[in-house]
Amino acid sequence: PTPQAMVESALGHVRILEEHGFYDTKISIKSSSVLNTIECYRLLSQRCDYPLHLGVTEAGGVLRGAIKSSVGMGVLLSEGIGDTLRVSLTAAPEEEMTVAWELLHALGLRQRGPEIISCPTCTEIDLIGLAQEVERRLRTENAPIKVAVMGCVVNGPGEAREADLGMAGGRDKGIIFRKGEVIRSVRGQEALLAAFMEELDKLLVERRDL
Repeated sequence: PTPQAMVESALGHVRILEEHGFYDTKISIKSSSVLNTIECYRLLSQRCDYPLHLGVTEAGGVLRGAIKSSVGMGVLLSEGIGDTLRVSLTAAPEEEMTVAWELLHALGLRQRGPEIISCPTCTEIDLIGLAQEVERRLRTENAPIKVAVMGCVVNGPGEAREADLGMAGGRDKGIIFRKGEVIRSVRGQEALLAAFMEELDKLLVERRDL
């Protein structure tokens, strides 16, 4: 069905509820198409004042589903369309929650919780492994901090100067920095990760005490 037909169907059901004196309604349209989803909700937002529940249904696995959901709902939310949302993945519910939270965080609609920035894997260290360890450590934290995992000890601190805490590493050296200023220098990736986790724990304690 076309977006126009889907919207007419939804509003037809709303009219049935209104005829029975029921107006406490939220509208959701089911589509696995990103473009149809965007067009449907744009049309709905023009034709009614009911709250809208966003979602790209049956979006797929973690990677494909996260991309489709983020594109579809991200466009709408950036236009001020949508009141609640559901990320629908063929994955564990916590994966859906993670994608939803990161989507809202990226759009600046939710400020609680850490932000992790990291550069491409063009370096001489296991940047993927380091970033994954940091993400696991921060998964349950709510402090609004910015953390950077970078791959160049020369440019990393400058590129991520706004980070509250960051690390950068090369073949035989790693550094830890706060707001672009180097605070520790270590040898070896394992030592870098251990030292970074120590500094991260200190930072989290500081933020909890505020």
